Amino acid sequence: MTPASVGPWPGDDDPGRWRALAVVSAAMLLSLSAWMTATAVGAELQVRWGLTTSEVGWLTTTVQLGFVAGTALAAVLNVADVVRARTLFATSALMAALVNAGLLLAPGYASALALRFLTGAFLAGVYPPGMKMVSTWFRSARGLAIGTVVGALTVGKATPWLIKAAGGASLGAVVAGASVAGLAGSLLVAAGYRDGPYPFPSRPFEWARVGRILRHRETMLATGGYLGHMWELYAMWTWAPTFLGVAAAGRVSTGTVDLVAFGAIAAGGLGCVWGGLAADRIGRARVVNLAMGVSGVCCLLAGPATGLPFVALAVLTWVWGFFVVADSAQFSALVTEVAPADSVGTALMLQTSMGFLLTMVTIQALPVAVDTFSWRWGFAFLALGPAAGIFSIRRLADVRRLASAPSSPQSPGVPR
Repeated sequence: MTPASVGPWPGDDDPGRWRALAVVSAAMLLSLSAWMTATAVGAELQVRWGLTTSEVGWLTTTVQLGFVAGTALAAVLNVADVVRARTLFATSALMAALVNAGLLLAPGYASALALRFLTGAFLAGVYPPGMKMVSTWFRSARGLAIGTVVGALTVGKATPWLIKAAGGASLGAVVAGASVAGLAGSLLVAAGYRDGPYPFPSRPFEWARVGRILRHRETMLATGGYLGHMWELYAMWTWAPTFLGVAAAGRVSTGTVDLVAFGAIAAGGLGCVWGGLAADRIGRARVVNLAMGVSGVCCLLAGPATGLPFVALAVLTWVWGFFVVADSAQFSALVTEVAPADSVGTALMLQTSMGFLLTMVTIQALPVAVDTFSWRWGFAFLALGPAAGIFSIRRLADVRRLASAPSSPQSPGVPR
């Protein structure tokens, strides 16, 4: 596949684009810290409410479900074209922060799940609009720009573990810290952002487009790669901190475990920036397959590595965290390149919804795998996702290569 960009677009040199990228990235990092707050304090909530391991998993799974519901509703109502991006982002970040703070008052598990669902639904007004916002400033170097934004939100999702390490493992410190961060993100966008010079045309959502996308081979192959990536990603983010805690028992302090867990997720921030730079230079297919290949190997190595010194295990999980999300933004970019021009928005909505629904399966399945095979082999089944994703992207590359190849001369004697 050819690189996504070989040079600057005419006029694509507005000096304000780097400031806009910094504002959106910082606001994304702050706002997305609410995503995994309950996951980070899952052990405390488990003791408080007498939860099973599966029920703790639902504290993350329900955020995924809320996010899917939020993105689908926003697409059907065409919210992104009705509400200004700055207003949508700032309002959604504010509501997510408030709902997240509600965990401090939750009387029980059922109310916590409802609050987690609403947190995911409101973050649907932050995550996709944020990528669209920065794209209005970038045509060249868009892979780097989107990769930077996704990297920022990755660090944001890791932030609760950093708060734990700095302020203790208390529910109050983690939840309040993430909510204050979300409020700051809302204010930052409201006061410091304006749309760039390359706005997107408005296109209404149409259900008929969904069927067209499902029948479009290249779009579905690109989506297949994304699904392989998502099979692994959130299960790793949700359960790697627990795995590290088990592996570190009696060897290092809980504060050290929290720092390593933060690093395992936050390393993906650097991975996303690397993925954006590399995709702009060598092509998206190569980048996503390399990232899935490395992360798939890490799935297989993580469990057996528990017998190594903890510092070696920490390095392995940081490498895993770097590559597990390095390709994330590039799957969306791939879909924008291969989907029918009049259905790109629908294709992205469908890709995102399918991917986050799939994460619900593996988040809940991993504890079952651990109960069956122990932590030594529990992560191994996650490698099925990268393997399937690589296969799908290789097929996409083959299809695109055949489609772009010149027609071979017709053999003599063969009727036209």
